[in-house]
Amino acid sequence: MPNTASAPKIARDFVGSVLLVSRHDVLLDDAQLCVTEVVTNAHRHTCTQLIRVTVTINRKQVTVSVADDKPWALPVPQRPHPTCPLPANERSSGQGLLLVETLANAWGATIHGGSSPTTKAVWFTLTKSAPV
Repeated sequence: MPNTASAPKIARDFVGSVLLVSRHDVLLDDAQLCVTEVVTNAHRHTCTQLIRVTVTINRKQVTVSVADDKPWALPVPQRPHPTCPLPANERSSGQGLLLVETLANAWGATIHGGSSPTTKAVWFTLTKSAPV
């Protein structure tokens, strides 16, 4: 999709449709929240023209990957320092990856392109809980 302000909504709708069709609706809310955060980061922090979203599904888990063309801009969750709170204008910024880290079973970033990197993909995996 184009790297525009509407990219997070487009990604959220795409992931939601894929999960509903594949009967992974129990993961829907968490997946949509996580993909919104990761795509928003790609939109805000890269100059890439296209943001690519890939969804990989099996019976028990879903992995969503968000790729951009800025391979060296690796994401880092922003943890507030316990004795040095953030200024009011920065409190809502940088917390998205902490949310992804909390909701996802795993997440990370992969650089593609070998010795001449061309893209980076930030991915997260959500797993269906075993029935109790």
